[in-house]
Amino acid sequence: MTNRTTQKNRRTILSKRRLALLASVALGTTVLIAGPAAYHAAPLSVGIAHAAEAVQPAGFADLVAKVKPAVISVRVKMESKEVSGPSGREFSAPPGSSMEKFFQQFGFRGQSMPGHRRHYVTGEGSGFFISADGYAVTNYHVVDHANQVQIMTDDGKTYTAKVVGTDQKTDLALIKVDADKDFAFVKFSDQAPRVGDWVVAVGNPFGLGGTVTAGIISARGRDIGAGPYDDFIQIDAPINKGNSGGPAFNSNGDVIGVNTAIYSPSGGSVGIGFDIPADTAKMVIAQLKDKGVVTRGWMGVQVQPVTQDIAESMGLKQARGALVAEPQRNSPAAKAGIEAGDVIVAVNGEAVKDSRDLARKVSETAPGTSVKLDVMRDGEQKAIDLTLAKMPETQQQAKADQPSSEQTAGVPYLGLQLAPANEVDGAGDQGVIVMSLDPDGPAAERGVKTGDVILSVGGNDVSNPRDVRNALSNAKSHGKKDVLLRVKSADVTRFIAMPIG
Repeated sequence: MTNRTTQKNRRTILSKRRLALLASVALGTTVLIAGPAAYHAAPLSVGIAHAAEAVQPAGFADLVAKVKPAVISVRVKMESKEVSGPSGREFSAPPGSSMEKFFQQFGFRGQSMPGHRRHYVTGEGSGFFISADGYAVTNYHVVDHANQVQIMTDDGKTYTAKVVGTDQKTDLALIKVDADKDFAFVKFSDQAPRVGDWVVAVGNPFGLGGTVTAGIISARGRDIGAGPYDDFIQIDAPINKGNSGGPAFNSNGDVIGVNTAIYSPSGGSVGIGFDIPADTAKMVIAQLKDKGVVTRGWMGVQVQPVTQDIAESMGLKQARGALVAEPQRNSPAAKAGIEAGDVIVAVNGEAVKDSRDLARKVSETAPGTSVKLDVMRDGEQKAIDLTLAKMPETQQQAKADQPSSEQTAGVPYLGLQLAPANEVDGAGDQGVIVMSLDPDGPAAERGVKTGDVILSVGGNDVSNPRDVRNALSNAKSHGKKDVLLRVKSADVTRFIAMPIG
């Protein structure tokens, strides 16, 4: 009896201790546990405060409720000249034109008027207010060539908007809604996002109206060939046709990017979307609001990336910087003494990763600004001061064609038939012209074409085939595996690293 009573009392004591332990865990306190000999302290590793920090948010409802009123649907109407059909029902856009891009980006509905040779097409995109007085951001390709622009707010109200300014190079546009009210708005983030951060995209996919998707930042600094200043943020939050121009938010509700493109083999989202970074958008939108246009600094050089084989042929330790194929005539670069073959490795002390990085750094600097360039020339680094000019209105980003993928020839045979350029009409006074070439030879493999003019080989100017042979022999005798050819194709000059050893 005594033993059963003792066991019962012991179970009661243990039960009370368990309750005390549970209560202490809930309160985040220290528990005293009875041991065989004495009580001892057993501090808990997680209390209420730590547990609360470890709990992940259940969703994005609070964030969405905060930002969604600032997101708008953008509907445009444009006139298209019909190119065929007596009924006025058919239309097309010139291949490669911004209108064709618009057609591909959105689903259009044609509207024709019987008896008239006019055709109107409409499309829908997204945007977002950045100020209470009605300024909103969208994509250039959403409003390009628009005759009318209307926006619809989250509460279903429709307003007419006007285009304040556009920038095709970054695919951004600023529009303005005039109304006797204040609009909900959002602001651009002041901090660059990190790969792995949460992102919430809000927009108007397929014209459905305000739609929210979530994901993470997948990558930064993406170059997708959309323009000369590509520096996209890649996200996996699903975005679709109609999301263009809409915002992507961080967990604080600040805009980290503007949705502008998707990778889609099928036409729908596959989880690879691209955003214009907030810092780029802020700079462009500020200029559009102030002047209606974007003015960029201009150096006036044709540049190309420094590949590993080019770096080795030039004796550079790293494949970095922007290789100057040719300074443009009367440009700031030419006046400052920049030469073909120079490798620009830094601007105002900031390292230049590649040719696109140089283009971005220069374009983001105001015309008239003096910059210091660090240049590698003949294996030595030197500093050159240069004053940027305003990019001409018709000036496209000067960029030489990139060399094709590396091939190994193994022998110093280029497979070229050459003639002095000054003996061929239209070839110019310098270099040697390629009259024909072996289609399976190393020169053809590296992108050399009939009609190209070789200006220099291994840094030595050439004017006849003998000069080319001598330069190749000299490079081989010095143990070089590659030699740089400076080649002019039409109006574009570029360097090609040619294997010779």
